[in-house]
Amino acid sequence: MQLKGSDEDGFGIEIVLQQGDRKAPSCVHGPTLLFEKVCKGEQGRRFYACSACRDRKECPFFQWEDDKVSEARLLAREEENRSKMPPFTHQEYCSRFRKFLALPLGRKFCQDCQLLLLPGEWEIHASHKMSQADDITEARLSRPSLMLKPLENKKSNAQYLFADRSCHFLLDTLAKLGYRKVLCVGTPRLHELIKLRNQEGKSDPMKSLLLDIDFRYAQFYGKDEFCHYNMFNHHFFGGEAASGVLHAFLSEEDGEKVIMVSDPPFGGLVKPLAHSFSQISETWRKLQTSEGSVVEMPIVWIFPYFFEPRILECFPSFTMLDYQVDYDNHPLYKHGKTGRKQSPVRLFTNLTPRDIVLPKEEGYSFQMSLFTTDQAFHYFSPLFFQDGRVWKHCSECQKCVKPSWRHCQSCARCALPDHPCGNSPGLEGCFNCGSLKHKRRACPLKDKQRTDNKNLPKQPIKSNSKRKSGAQRRANKLKKTE
Repeated sequence: MQLKGSDEDGFGIEIVLQQGDRKAPSCVHGPTLLFEKVCKGEQGRRFYACSACRDRKECPFFQWEDDKVSEARLLAREEENRSKMPPFTHQEYCSRFRKFLALPLGRKFCQDCQLLLLPGEWEIHASHKMSQADDITEARLSRPSLMLKPLENKKSNAQYLFADRSCHFLLDTLAKLGYRKVLCVGTPRLHELIKLRNQEGKSDPMKSLLLDIDFRYAQFYGKDEFCHYNMFNHHFFGGEAASGVLHAFLSEEDGEKVIMVSDPPFGGLVKPLAHSFSQISETWRKLQTSEGSVVEMPIVWIFPYFFEPRILECFPSFTMLDYQVDYDNHPLYKHGKTGRKQSPVRLFTNLTPRDIVLPKEEGYSFQMSLFTTDQAFHYFSPLFFQDGRVWKHCSECQKCVKPSWRHCQSCARCALPDHPCGNSPGLEGCFNCGSLKHKRRACPLKDKQRTDNKNLPKQPIKSNSKRKSGAQRRANKLKKTE
């Protein structure tokens, strides 16, 4: 996939999934990802950057692929990574939690440090903001997402938590489909609800394992319930012991069906996420004991609907469902006076769509799709029609589009009637060969050009000091299309 911002010459950044055993350098978030900076008419140059953060201010790691790093610099980097790791190991967190539960009175939770405190630490945190002792009950401790302050940095690991109605719908659906093991990747609230229902004992018990980059959950869950995990590079911070927990969970020797439910950060790149999910699915496939079992792990991927083309490019078997997922702490994607009436977040899954019955009490109605030749089904909610518009299907694009869009023969896609039409410079085409039929990532000559240019002298890197601002580049682009 390509993250492209363009100026007069055109430039772009695309991710390169590494093949073979070559090891990428690591930052505090685990192994870095390899990117390529490309410019129209020039050879691209590759570099390593953080997999989890999209802002160098949050994680400053940067290294050109062809840089030679000294031993002293490697040691300094390793020391810096160690200094930024959590203050306790998972085993130490578990031991602290048992001691915390044994405290008779006076339990304290430091809101500034987001830490459950033992009596010997009270004096150190005396000047910090504390939660009231009466609020730290065992019932409260069973819902850590209500105690922990959600991370809010949109360029790294912002946390948005499912609204109760969406969480209950997901769990009810999985239970009806017969799943008894749920791998919760970045879905702490779903993990909580499973544990709470098990405690109530009103339904068949389910097992769950939470994989999340937020190490604070290690304070509340044991080693078989939580793994500190980065879904952008499939990295377990606990090493082989943590990855062994995943292997044990994915095993279906006891006959319990496993499904993965993931809610990644919306600003994350689809390609590395899909690569990590594929690795989990491959691990699951290898652990299957029955010869006639399905070859693809059941997955529910929660993401905005406008990422559908990119997700289907990675997982062609997926279907996007019409259910709108809402969040408690998102400024837009929630119901209510302060939220958007229509959340764009949907469920992408390889489950059979007809088996997932959307709730009538939320206004969804069921009908067969009129626009597809296969046996696909759609659910529509009155929420889609509150502004008087109905989505329409474009037979040429083979997808549903906004009613105000029209199919443009020149651009071979649907767009607004007054969109910049034709072969506008910098808007369409391949950076590598100039063809308008594909992007650079799909160019058949891309790898050949890299091989041919491998032995050529390096071109000097252009300085960004005189690069125009994004607003100025967009203004220049609009002038050209007028």
